[in-house]
Amino acid sequence: MKQTGVAILGAGRWGKHLIRNFLTHPDACLVAVVDPYPETLAAIKDKYNLAPEVRLATDWESIRDLPTIEAVVIATPAVTHYTLIKDALQQGKHVLAEKPLTLDVAECLELCHLAQEKQLQLMVDHTYLFHPAVKRAQEVVNSECLGDLRYGYAARTNLGPVRQDVDSLWDLAIHDIAIFNYCLGQLPVQVQATGKVWLQFQKEFQVSNLPVTTNNLGQKATLREQPSTPQGLADLVQVTLTYPTGFQAFIHLCWLNPDKQRRLGIVGTQGTLIFDEMVAQAPLTIQHGYFEQNGEYFIPGGQHREVLDLESFEPLYSVCDRFLNSVRLSQPSSISSGWVGAQLVHILSCLSQSLHQGGVPVTVPQLPK
Repeated sequence: MKQTGVAILGAGRWGKHLIRNFLTHPDACLVAVVDPYPETLAAIKDKYNLAPEVRLATDWESIRDLPTIEAVVIATPAVTHYTLIKDALQQGKHVLAEKPLTLDVAECLELCHLAQEKQLQLMVDHTYLFHPAVKRAQEVVNSECLGDLRYGYAARTNLGPVRQDVDSLWDLAIHDIAIFNYCLGQLPVQVQATGKVWLQFQKEFQVSNLPVTTNNLGQKATLREQPSTPQGLADLVQVTLTYPTGFQAFIHLCWLNPDKQRRLGIVGTQGTLIFDEMVAQAPLTIQHGYFEQNGEYFIPGGQHREVLDLESFEPLYSVCDRFLNSVRLSQPSSISSGWVGAQLVHILSCLSQSLHQGGVPVTVPQLPK
């Protein structure tokens, strides 16, 4: 089977994992790695013992015309995504982009239409949608063993990393929103968000201070006001999502909390499904239980904990595999296509609007295609 020639843009924290996975995939041939820092490229070359024919470059412009590049993987700051993705698609390359697709809904739609027009694959690395626990969680929800669904909750906190290009909403919420959407098979129709700023106030945070020309690998990005409150980049955000059935999900996000949490629950009348990444030996469980009414009293019954067995695979490897499969078959990803990425950016934009307006409810209109 012919291998797909891949160029990876960005060799930072996440880019390194993408390099590792594409290097080990039998259907991929790593053609080039692009990063603005020569010392990072040297470290990557040594760490992965890259072959001499793998091009190492500090800017995209210098390697974008290589005929061996068939697919481009983008792991650069979010503010650079639109320009890099559009250029790659115009060059006839398939694209896998780190989340979010872009920071603007109109740009997302433009890129989706461009990929469709050129019959190219555009996929977004929403890694959690390929996690074995999330796949199993969807099966549990669909089985209706939780009874009637009541509400959901999630907490995603840690002491950093603190982003300078987006706030904690845009950095963290997309994961849990994607999981809830996927498990429920629905999209929220109304959203709310409130937040607090402690670290990066607007008077201290100027877009012009961002090292954009360095980080965007030689491409000139069109800068806009960053998604934020009027006060600055929110460190703490509380999110409410309301779905068509009336189900509500509440999400707590903070990068200024040393109590690291990666926990999501879906509550039903017969039990609660819990996905807790911090419990490595049993990340997905069902806490069974229900109420029996005795006169005026509600008596708990059927309480027991069930640990769910999961398949064993690295979610990011599955992302890379599904991307290569989409390229090979010329079929968009059914799980994380560009359209899915655009829908999530649409929801985040509505949440930003609510956050900007002090938490007023915002209706999420249907996204045009």
